[in-house]
Amino acid sequence: MESSDDTEEPPLPLALSSFQVSEEFGFLLPDPLTELPAPYGPWMDLAHELPQLITSHQLRSRVHQMPQLSTQHLQGREELHLAHLVLSFITMGYVWQEGEEGTVQVLPRNLAVPYWEVSQALGLPPILSHADFVLANWRRKDPNGPLEIENLDTIITLPGGESLRGFILVTLLVEKAAVPGIKAIVQALGAILQRDEESLHRALQELAGAIGAMSEALRRMHDYVDPEVFYSVIRIFLSGWKDNPAMPHGLIYEGVSPEPLAFSGGSAAQSTVLHAFDELLGICHRQDTAAFLHRMRDYMPRPHRAFVQELRGAVSLRQHVLSSGDARLRAAFNRCVGALTDFRSLHIAIVTKYIAIAAARARARRAQPSARAGPSAGKPPAALEGKGTGGSHIFSFLKSIRDTTREGMISA
Repeated sequence: MESSDDTEEPPLPLALSSFQVSEEFGFLLPDPLTELPAPYGPWMDLAHELPQLITSHQLRSRVHQMPQLSTQHLQGREELHLAHLVLSFITMGYVWQEGEEGTVQVLPRNLAVPYWEVSQALGLPPILSHADFVLANWRRKDPNGPLEIENLDTIITLPGGESLRGFILVTLLVEKAAVPGIKAIVQALGAILQRDEESLHRALQELAGAIGAMSEALRRMHDYVDPEVFYSVIRIFLSGWKDNPAMPHGLIYEGVSPEPLAFSGGSAAQSTVLHAFDELLGICHRQDTAAFLHRMRDYMPRPHRAFVQELRGAVSLRQHVLSSGDARLRAAFNRCVGALTDFRSLHIAIVTKYIAIAAARARARRAQPSARAGPSAGKPPAALEGKGTGGSHIFSFLKSIRDTTREGMISA
């Protein structure tokens, strides 16, 4: 990790661009590349066929036939991010092709070595994370059209069809809705240092509005994602090999390490947005929850981690509001905390629908003698029933985060 532990105040203004944060797209990769240079055709060919290769149980044999490619022809951040996205999706398909009862212990050298090298270059772990799955996995159908779900598509996909597309793109729209709030962070810190209470109040209003817009975007999950498809087909491909009973020993990356390595699966906790808002608002999570959240920062792009670390060392918004004695500022601050609490309550409701209720239905189906095998046939995974794909005990974790957020309110 290359983040700083300095506790100095950030320079004024805190430049988003120096942390690879976009004024237009926030933490999303702006207009990601959709094709790699010609030498990487074998990767792209596999990536574009993933759903069919996985459901027909042919991906592993195709990976074994894949040439080992050098990563030296990859140039620039965009090519590296696309390579990481492609290799992440191929890896998840390779590991989980046969479901949780047919996992592998070794990722073959021709996949593991280039994946490791690209991961090292980006400061990302060699596993599918939020940075790949959402931030770098989108394109406009009409290049001049709006960033709306009807004009968006994914670059790489996995089994799950329209529900997977909906899951990725709704999550992307949540990230896009956060952009005015990300800019408000910079405005708020600048206003505190300049003692400009009017600008600070405006920034807090912007932040509360952005968090509300994130909730509106998240509600669209109900319209685009089928709970049974998410639970039975999609979820396993987001699962990692840390804190997962289906892969208790991790995964050997052949040619990288003789010992197995363990990494968490994709998780909403890897989104930089909520970490940034927590740091700005001074939300203090309980020790075990905070430890998991801090570990999830290792799954963020390196500059985004540095941004969160910079906020951690910045002047305290909460202390400023408290010491100001300004009731209007306190109310604006509390609106932000209330909006974040509501967002987290909504997240719990969605997890209840897409995991808890879906798991109960899956258990009932598994009890039937006609249960079929393999994720492609819709046999739901059982190993992570009470956990998130990142490996956390999901409901105690989410409720703890929601409750400590609510406790961040400043009382009158």
